[in-house]
Amino acid sequence: MYQRILVSIDGSSTAERGLEEAVKLAKLCGSALQLIYVVDPTPFAIDFEALGRNTGRDRESIENEAQAMLDAAKARALAAGAGQVETVLVQRTMARISERIVEQAKAWKAELIVIGTHGRRGVGRMLLGSDAEQTVRISPVPVLLVRAPEGAASG
Repeated sequence: MYQRILVSIDGSSTAERGLEEAVKLAKLCGSALQLIYVVDPTPFAIDFEALGRNTGRDRESIENEAQAMLDAAKARALAAGAGQVETVLVQRTMARISERIVEQAKAWKAELIVIGTHGRRGVGRMLLGSDAEQTVRISPVPVLLVRAPEGAASG
């Protein structure tokens, strides 16, 4: 069925649920998993110090935090019985997160993309946009959207 499954990780409860479902599929199909975290450079594009605000976070600390999330997700996937799991940290650059996810899926020859989604509707979706929805629109492979249980807090 699916031999290569790309899973988007971002530290949220919805991404955690996506990982759980991807592991189930990987075990069932004997699939390899690649966990991807797309680092958003937006905080670095604004000179907060010049504005009199120091966020106390630089690119390296954010990338280290993202890699730690990937490593923890990999450990959870392996502990849950996934066979082959690798991670990749990707810079967003000027592209949308969805574009970077699809680029990585193509480069790795993924057969399925798994993304956790909040399932926002109406104004919430309009104001925040939806990387998951955009990924579905532009992906050349199937995309499995996984929602967190009702009432679950997002991270």
